[in-house]
Amino acid sequence: MNKLKILNDPIYGFITIPNSLIFDLIQHRYFQRLRRITQMGMSYLVYPGAHHTRFHHAIGCVHLMQQAVNVLRFKGVTISEEEETGLYIAILLHDIGHGPFSHAMEHSIVNNVSHEEISLLFMTRLNEEFNGSLTLAIQIFKGEYPRNFMCQLISGQIDMDRADYLKRDSFYTGVAEGNINSERLITMLNVVGDDLVVEEKGIYSVEKFIIARRLMYWQVYLHKTGLVAEQLLIRVLKRAKELHDLGIALQASPAVLFFLNNKISINNFNNETLEVFAQLDDYDIVSAMKHWQNHDDFVLSNLCEMIINRNLLKIKIKNKNIKESSLEKQTKALMIAYNITKAEARYFVFTGSISNQAYQLSTKRINILHKSGKIEDIVKASDQLNLKALSKPVTKYYICYPKVKL
Repeated sequence: MNKLKILNDPIYGFITIPNSLIFDLIQHRYFQRLRRITQMGMSYLVYPGAHHTRFHHAIGCVHLMQQAVNVLRFKGVTISEEEETGLYIAILLHDIGHGPFSHAMEHSIVNNVSHEEISLLFMTRLNEEFNGSLTLAIQIFKGEYPRNFMCQLISGQIDMDRADYLKRDSFYTGVAEGNINSERLITMLNVVGDDLVVEEKGIYSVEKFIIARRLMYWQVYLHKTGLVAEQLLIRVLKRAKELHDLGIALQASPAVLFFLNNKISINNFNNETLEVFAQLDDYDIVSAMKHWQNHDDFVLSNLCEMIINRNLLKIKIKNKNIKESSLEKQTKALMIAYNITKAEARYFVFTGSISNQAYQLSTKRINILHKSGKIEDIVKASDQLNLKALSKPVTKYYICYPKVKL
């Protein structure tokens, strides 16, 4: 069987799978699950084209990593074949632990288990299955490999993950502001003292990258409609777990029922749990919500109907903290209108905050390599005055409540 396949990608054109091990990992059922996990969660309710998956993204990241390895080797950076394969595996599997609709699972039916932790569990399991051939990739993924620039290529402020998702999400949403020149960025990469740097000629591409990231967060990832939809989904799963704990029967797939039945944290996320998690995808959750919208429970049925029919809550975003009195007013109105408890009303009336920090000065900086050999942080090297402003987190506050009668 020919394992050096070529894939046709709408962003980069033809992508070549670099070796048979990468091919076998792509073919594995754990990785194939990513075809059924939406890259952008509920954002398709705002941008109808945003139906691309984590599978698309992971393959795109491998393609960009191939380019990065070729560029760095051309510039005299030594990268062994084993290290090259380790980089490809680490970036291919960096998102394998994402649950249905990306981040909703982390805040609802598992107890604060991050997708990075689950990705590591998947990689460890695959390492056993592939006779230890993922050991180096796991070291790089965990940031423990002694060659720091390799860890930065996987997880840094200008890594291959961001280089792909900004360009890809921009393409599928149609939001042109996020379209970065990832090819030029990669061409300008170099390594000095074991750290990743960007050559001076690439400074404007880095500026565009940081600004694009800021715009994509406000315009796409933190879009108020997408935000409401994700919050509703989190509450659907929380309510389902609450009802299940009370002994109320719910119709759902075996994988969903497993996570409703059990209190899962990182401490008891064993191989059995991992196998069930590998069965869980977006289709399980959508199918469950289609059943639950007809459930007797007022809260569960209305939450599900809102998402299925895109009949979402109203959201107001402000620069200051939402007053408790505003929350109480909306809560009481709902309690009286439907004769429900305060706890039930709070599923439909709630506040929260969102934060956007396009560039973090404190960690994993983007360093510019000047022709003189001087290395300088992008904020100091750039004549773009607002880059310093973009390094400060901007926090906004929101309140959600029903538009009209449920």
